[in-house]
Amino acid sequence: MTVEWSRRGRISSSGDGHATEHQGARQFTLEELSQATKSFDECNLVGSGSFGLVYKGLLLDGTIVAIKMRRGAPQPEFVEEVKKLSEICHRNLVSLIGYCQEGGLQMLVFEYLPNGSISRHLYDTGRDQVIRLEFKQRLSIAIGTAKGLAHLHSLVPQVVHKDFKSSNVLVDENFIAKVADAGVAKLLQRLDDAGRSWSSGGNVFQDPEVEEFGALSEASDVYSFGVFLLELITGQEVAHLFSPESEESLAQWVM
Repeated sequence: MTVEWSRRGRISSSGDGHATEHQGARQFTLEELSQATKSFDECNLVGSGSFGLVYKGLLLDGTIVAIKMRRGAPQPEFVEEVKKLSEICHRNLVSLIGYCQEGGLQMLVFEYLPNGSISRHLYDTGRDQVIRLEFKQRLSIAIGTAKGLAHLHSLVPQVVHKDFKSSNVLVDENFIAKVADAGVAKLLQRLDDAGRSWSSGGNVFQDPEVEEFGALSEASDVYSFGVFLLELITGQEVAHLFSPESEESLAQWVM
């Protein structure tokens, strides 16, 4: 990967020859994000994740964004870590646009992916009108996701996702895969989020060795990616195919 600099900001290779311009994290006001979500109206609530509630927002310049919100007192570590995360730029990673830390709230502002999580297009939830994926699309999504994770692992210092799963793979209007929440687990750990544990039992995406050795690493991300591939190929949730309480490991079950 090549990185160049311009007067306006960093330009980082997307890994496939396309360059994307990066200008760092923008600090939003609470008023701006409140207006973007119509005062965080429930109609704009699109989900929830490890960081908190997720709202769809429309900025004054017409940009559609995803706003992740949690309660939290102002902390300099929050801004410091967010600025580091905003420097990560790759075609297959969801871009962190900015942040807000005001009114007892901490918010992350990401680019909005209209087709949502890949999970919506794999599982038959009976709730959403979704596009069923052809094999060629699944292959492209697998390759794009692998490139996104590989980019994180190639950084210095290395970024380990720590919470990779199918719901953290989003797809844009062209079904280009982008890995979401890169670095968010580390951010929450640094903020000492009520002693949150990222090695809880019962998570089928988690490498069993994490429970034994207590460390999340590039290898544990790769294990999680393997579970994601199993769901991508079968179109079913691994949790419904395999029980974490089984005496047999998931790897043994697959073989």
